[in-house]
Amino acid sequence: MSDHRNELGQPIGFPVPDWTARPRPPREAMDGRYVRLEPVMVERHAADLFEAFSADLEGRIWTYLPYGPFASLDETAQWMARTCLGDDPLFHAIVDKATGKAPGVASYLRIEPAVGVIEVGHINYAPALQKTRGATEAMYLMMARVFDELGYRRYEWKCDALNAPSRAAAERLGFSYEGLFRQATMYKGRNRDTAWYSIIGTEWPRIKAALEAWLDPANFDSDGRQKQPLRAGR
Repeated sequence: MSDHRNELGQPIGFPVPDWTARPRPPREAMDGRYVRLEPVMVERHAADLFEAFSADLEGRIWTYLPYGPFASLDETAQWMARTCLGDDPLFHAIVDKATGKAPGVASYLRIEPAVGVIEVGHINYAPALQKTRGATEAMYLMMARVFDELGYRRYEWKCDALNAPSRAAAERLGFSYEGLFRQATMYKGRNRDTAWYSIIGTEWPRIKAALEAWLDPANFDSDGRQKQPLRAGR
């Protein structure tokens, strides 16, 4: 319940003094210890992405996306040219700093600078990126830009309610489940109930500390195994 009331005694939301519209995410790279996120360029990233995505022989990474899989480099490049070069969604290629190649993508979308809300989506990790430190660091870098650099109030994650890996990832990263939007949309000729998650600005310092502690090289043994799971930091 709100503790704030208007002159009629009705409960109202808490004040947000001196709020100004936030900047839109810049078309600039985000550099981490393990990965570098670069705004997608077809000529730079298409071949890497097609090669990496092709390692998923069963096409499982495309099940809950409205496009793909792509049978050739040309199809991949055409999809990128149609979908990945705008400002909303703003796609980034996730480049593995050890190899210099891009095994995944993620984007900002539904960007609302006036109220400080932004969503992360179109996340697609090839097998080479899945369950790696770089996979987690990519999400950390995107969060840090949203909250620390740009000052947004809310960061959203939405997925097909049947997409158990995506839901588990959201919870592991610190997103809070907010509810189920039934029959929210359709894609690939089928229904989608959408699960909503979010992080708000007041939660970010705690989540940031947990992510940074997990990503610290000291959290991994000589064989690269984590010493403490990410959940242990929260």
